[in-house]
Amino acid sequence: MGQHVVYESRLELARLLLADFDPQVTAIAAQPFCVTGGAGGRERNHVPDFLLIDRMGLVTVVNVKPADRLEDGKVSEALAWAGAVFGQRGWRHEIWTGTSAVVLTNVRFLAGYRNPARLDPGLVSAVATRVEEPMPLAEIEQGWPGRGEEARAAALHLLWRGVVRTDLSVPLSADTMLEPAA
Repeated sequence: MGQHVVYESRLELARLLLADFDPQVTAIAAQPFCVTGGAGGRERNHVPDFLLIDRMGLVTVVNVKPADRLEDGKVSEALAWAGAVFGQRGWRHEIWTGTSAVVLTNVRFLAGYRNPARLDPGLVSAVATRVEEPMPLAEIEQGWPGRGEEARAAALHLLWRGVVRTDLSVPLSADTMLEPAA
């Protein structure tokens, strides 16, 4: 997004990081509104954690909760009510409880390579051209003698931007296979 987004917990930060990494997400808003309405004879209020807008203009309202909190009937009832309200507007509703530790570690690592101002644009373009078919990250590094670390940084930046892809469910390493994102 190129700007800071407010969060209230490490779990929310993790969801934000994944939204920032998702090339389909074009906008993120924290605690975007308060929805109020009656349900079951009582007044309800709900402030979702995030609102995401994708490239197609579709809206996803995200509530971040630790998995064990969903066992609380009041919490699950409140989220179900909010989800129904969002659904009436044609919005998707996501209740996010976390993701794989490996995926999150990889995305956190890749976030360090998101800023294009820290990279040589010519090298980034050359690395993108080089990854025309699957190849290990180590091969990219070896392709630029004396600039291997810069080439690796360019490749990791391209992973962040979604130009190339890999299986993030396994730890990133020199053996990580990169391929064009299609």
